[in-house]
Amino acid sequence: MAWTPPPPPRGRPPKPRRISIPPVPRAWAPAPPTTIDARIAVIISLDELEALKLVYLDELSQEEAAARMGVSRGTLWRLLASARKKVAYALVELKPILVAPAPP
Repeated sequence: MAWTPPPPPRGRPPKPRRISIPPVPRAWAPAPPTTIDARIAVIISLDELEALKLVYLDELSQEEAAARMGVSRGTLWRLLASARKKVAYALVELKPILVAPAPP
């Protein structure tokens, strides 16, 4: 059987994207907390981590995730916004992430 070229792509052609992050290899890996300098680490609370898990990994709606955590939807939204900002900062700036209990 002879090789046949793939069919042309369907839909809109992709637009070029502007990326401001230099194209260098990057990697992130878990490390023991004792090896991470807490002065430069981005600290995420357990509440923020749980909110991220419920919404993005367990794919619950914000209402369902808020009910499961026992908080209001507004509080869950603020936890998600804070966690997303911290994770984005850590990824772009190559900072370690520490998960710590929320202060009382």
